Amino acid sequence: MSDVAIVDYGINNVRSVRNAVDYCGFNPVVTHDAAVIADASHVILPGVGAFGDAMSNIRARGIDEILERQVREKAKPFLAICLGMQLLAKTSEEHADGNPPFEGLGWFDADILRLRPNDPALKIPHMGWNSVTKERDHPVLANMRDGNLAFYFVHSFAMRCDNAGDLVGWADYGQHVTAIVARDNIVATQFHPEKSQDSGIELVGNFLRWNP
Repeated sequence: MSDVAIVDYGINNVRSVRNAVDYCGFNPVVTHDAAVIADASHVILPGVGAFGDAMSNIRARGIDEILERQVREKAKPFLAICLGMQLLAKTSEEHADGNPPFEGLGWFDADILRLRPNDPALKIPHMGWNSVTKERDHPVLANMRDGNLAFYFVHSFAMRCDNAGDLVGWADYGQHVTAIVARDNIVATQFHPEKSQDSGIELVGNFLRWNP
């Protein structure tokens, strides 16, 4: 069985992602080694922490170049989670503090903006379970009923996706929150499937069986 590479860039908590992959019957390998990622069948980019720090670590370790080669050029199936999804955008205003926004990987025509729900009773961060409304079908949602699309979110920033064709699903938190985006061999979720019990495990399993 081929390995599943879980990208370690130094500040992300990968244990729950590793456990989810293992539970689905696949072999997780936590790594930032180019050769290991090249040999893996699938790649997962988790994310916890601040956008700027994450991008600094990714660039310092050359992970951006590894992912560009394996995911964008060789079309390896790729899942990005939470902050990992945000890193695929062009920019993020997180901690920019009036300075130019931090630059992301730029794989999606999107920017990361602070959540601004229209209900003052809604707290930031958006934390807890929320339902995802499917905008279009995608293999990671295969055989999942619309009523089962409830996932666990923890975030204060979210993606503004400027290409409507990339949007797979969204959540309502006093505003439309981009929840799933995808293009070609790349899929990303703002929520944490690895912390979303049965629905999340089903999504992870669908991803690991996906060969675009």
